[in-house]
Amino acid sequence: MADSPISLDKLKAFWRSQVQDDDNWAFNMAFSMFGQMLRSEIRPDNFTYACLMRACCDEADLDGLKIVHGGAVVSGLGWDSICGSALVTAYSRLGHVDEASRVFYAMSESHQDLVMWNSMISGYGHLCAWDKGLKLFSEMRSLGRLPDGYTLVGLISGLADMSFIGVGQSIHGLCMKSCLDSDAYVGAALVSMYARCRCMDSACKVFGGLSQPDLVAWSALVMGYCQCGDGEKALLIFRKLTIECRMVDHVLISSVLVAIAQLANVRPGKEIHGFVLRCGLESNIMVSSALIDMYSKCGFLDEGMHIFEHMADRNIITYNSIILGLGLHGLASQAFQLFEEILSIGVNPDHCTFSALLCACCHAGLIEDGKKIFRRMEDEFCLQPGTEHYVYMVKLLGTAGELEEAFDFIQSLPQPVDPGVWGALLSCCEMCGNSTMAGIVAQQLFQMEPEKGAYRVMLSKTYASDGRWSDVKKLRDEIIDGRLKKIPGLSWIGCSGNQIDNKMSTS
Repeated sequence: MADSPISLDKLKAFWRSQVQDDDNWAFNMAFSMFGQMLRSEIRPDNFTYACLMRACCDEADLDGLKIVHGGAVVSGLGWDSICGSALVTAYSRLGHVDEASRVFYAMSESHQDLVMWNSMISGYGHLCAWDKGLKLFSEMRSLGRLPDGYTLVGLISGLADMSFIGVGQSIHGLCMKSCLDSDAYVGAALVSMYARCRCMDSACKVFGGLSQPDLVAWSALVMGYCQCGDGEKALLIFRKLTIECRMVDHVLISSVLVAIAQLANVRPGKEIHGFVLRCGLESNIMVSSALIDMYSKCGFLDEGMHIFEHMADRNIITYNSIILGLGLHGLASQAFQLFEEILSIGVNPDHCTFSALLCACCHAGLIEDGKKIFRRMEDEFCLQPGTEHYVYMVKLLGTAGELEEAFDFIQSLPQPVDPGVWGALLSCCEMCGNSTMAGIVAQQLFQMEPEKGAYRVMLSKTYASDGRWSDVKKLRDEIIDGRLKKIPGLSWIGCSGNQIDNKMSTS
């Protein structure tokens, strides 16, 4: 049999089918079959190695990918176009773009096909290194290679900030010139890009131009409105989606629950909970965690606890949701107990865990416990604190009247300090009626965000409580003359099943 070329080809095809049959063979079984293949008279070819590389990528097994890469090189297939394309794709998707780049540039230009170029550009996009992706795109165009929809989506995926909206609009223009803007895949990516940059008018315009928007496009709109704090519109879009009998996934439902939590309106939350039960998604950890968070922020902690206690599987996101809920309701001791439970079962806390714990300390006024938790975060768990943790520490000290200590704490932080941290201290100064400290803090904020009127309103209130009316008038004149605005507060009043907006005046 081994002497027949036809039989040899059939045997190779058989072994490849066993290695790449992901539906019927587990990942480790595929490697086991590959080992048997090596011990047989059949040598693996480029397709065999490419199948294993894709399997390693799907399983996020970087070590396995490197072993297969080495095997391909030893077999003389390291620079084969099929293996090279699979390697570049796998390394890029696993976030190791430097490794992918080495493979890419080691290939001859004739072997650098469009799939390779797209994989490299997408890899940079996923790492938010849009400038490197754009540079590679320019190189691709200079070689006369024509981009396709996947190329442009790879470029778009790296844009996640309002400051890059000009780049995004330029790429959008290229999509239109290439007649790709109406493509469902490209269109969904454009909607997502504008939503990430919080340009919801542009996102809606692109969405409206899609003949058959897919779930990705719908989800991007919902999440975009959530990020902009417009939970009403996010909920409206979700309802429209379900009315059209479109399929929804756990990511979209979780996003809608985030929007409802922002509204703090439990009625639509219960509707979504019922929808989750009908769809059989109650066992999904992401959905259950979002339900816990929603009920807690809507004031129904018992409902959240009930879901938590009946969950078969839990992860750190679940624990973070319930710890935050307990903290928001002033149950700091129970939040601490759950934290110790996390450690006892070997679950590693993350940044959100410590945000939830510090929130609990703020609501319970536990200054020493908060300081201890903040120190443990970095010393014991090697987690670098972020803006949210600094804000909680400032609030913890400031609400207790320790304004000087809070000020010194901010001064000790890595510079420049986020305006949100200084804003937290200004809020504490207003609460404590310390107009002298408020003036010092406000000057920092005026330099950082001169167009924001909210800080001047807060300072004027502090001056008013201290009887400094001339300073109040001066600040009010600055607000009027500079045409500065403060977003008015908004509260909900439920009346006979209806919801009424009550905007609070800033005058």
